[in-house]
Amino acid sequence: MYWILLIGIALASWLVSSNLKRKEKKYAQIPLENGMRGKDVAEKMLHDNGIYDVKVVPASGFLTDNYNPANKTISLSESIYQESNVFAAAVAAHETGHAIQHAAAYAPLKMRSALVPVVSFSSQWVTWILLGGIFLMGSGLKIGSTILLVGIGLFAMTTLFSFITLPVEINASMRALTWLNQSGITSSRNHTAAEGALKAAAYTYVVAALGSLATLIYYIMIFLNRR
Repeated sequence: MYWILLIGIALASWLVSSNLKRKEKKYAQIPLENGMRGKDVAEKMLHDNGIYDVKVVPASGFLTDNYNPANKTISLSESIYQESNVFAAAVAAHETGHAIQHAAAYAPLKMRSALVPVVSFSSQWVTWILLGGIFLMGSGLKIGSTILLVGIGLFAMTTLFSFITLPVEINASMRALTWLNQSGITSSRNHTAAEGALKAAAYTYVVAALGSLATLIYYIMIFLNRR
C-alpha cells in the first residue's frame, strides 16, 4: 500500500509540475497593460504597504523566486524580474506577500522561520541517520531503534515544516491577488489568469507536504515492525 501511495504522489507531483510549466508559458504571453516588470510590481507593492527596507534583486534559474527574511531580500528569477506579463506580476506579488507577512509578524511565517535551522540540519543528516538505524536494528543491536527514532523525529520536523508552509503560501497568494486587483495592476480581463498561476504554484506545496507525510509514515511503520 505504501508503494502505491508513493507512486501516486510521485505521479501527482509530476502532473502538478507540468501544469505549472504550462501555466507559465500560457500566462507569460498575456502582457500587463501598464507595462510594469516583475521588479516594478514587487517594489510598488512594498511601497504601497509602507515597506522601504526590502531589496528586490534578480536571481538565476527557473522559478527560483523567494523572500529571505534574514536579509530582507526578494529574489526574482530573471524571467520574472525583467518581464512584463501576468505570470511575472503574480509571482512577484506573491513573493512580496511574504515580505508583508514578515513586516506584520505573521504567526505561521514566524513558526516556519524558527524551524529553518532544524530543517537545514535534518536535510543534511536525516537520511544517513534513518538508514543507520534501520541497518543496526536489522543487525539486532538495540541502539538501532534509538537511532531510527531520532531520525524519525528529525524527519517529522521536516514534515511539520511542509505543512506549516501551506498556510504561509496560501496567505501570500491571497495578499498578492487582493493587491493586484485593488491596485489595478491586473484587470477584469487578466485577473483570472493571475489566480490560475498562483493556484498552480500552490498545488506544488500541497503535493510536497503529502509526500513528506507518506514518507514519515513509512519510517514509522519500519520502526514498529522491526520492534
